[in-house]
Amino acid sequence: MENKMMQNEIKIINLPLPFWMGSVNCYLIQAGAGRLLIDTGSSNNRQALVRELERAGCQPGSLRLIALTHGDFDHTGNAAYLRQAYGGKIAMHPGDAGMAERGDMFEGRKKPNRLIRALLPVFSGFGKSKWFKPDLLLEDGQDLSEFGLDARVISIPGHSLGSIAILTASGDCFCGDLLENRKEPTLNSLIDDPVAARASLQKLRSMGASVIYPGHGRPFALELFQLAS
Repeated sequence: MENKMMQNEIKIINLPLPFWMGSVNCYLIQAGAGRLLIDTGSSNNRQALVRELERAGCQPGSLRLIALTHGDFDHTGNAAYLRQAYGGKIAMHPGDAGMAERGDMFEGRKKPNRLIRALLPVFSGFGKSKWFKPDLLLEDGQDLSEFGLDARVISIPGHSLGSIAILTASGDCFCGDLLENRKEPTLNSLIDDPVAARASLQKLRSMGASVIYPGHGRPFALELFQLAS
């Protein structure tokens, strides 16, 4: 699926997750003479991601930035590989950087029981070879124009402490897992801090987000979404 919003061409890459857990979106955006990739999927479908990048004409050297909306394995699983193979810098918020550096999806979150903590690395495929240290730490309000995209970083904690959105000047908003649209638009089913998540949603509204590109499900117009009280 491809959309053209203003001068940015957006290619949606939808990748299946392991163990019938659904699917996840990555977004490849034409950014000036290069490309910017938002999220990378999980490592179990790396070849499918590479095929989609090749079909879009994204070659090694043309990927300027790999922007990660948060630290979960289904969004960061191919980041280290893509940096090595395509040369793009990895960027994410410092609040979730520890997840990528130490493979701990619960760093900065409420802790689950020990069994879940032990099993997640096995099921996620986010083993030590996939861990990485980001090249850039993104902060709230940061301008991405140096990478060819008229957009800024918006801090949106709730799903995780270091969750961010990428908001373009035309109102396209890549929100990671704050919102989803599997069956209908809603807050993500896995929210660590509901109060912070609702505040983040209002923040996006106030900053002019119009079309939401979620981590899971189809894009939707934010004006049509009303959060239940």
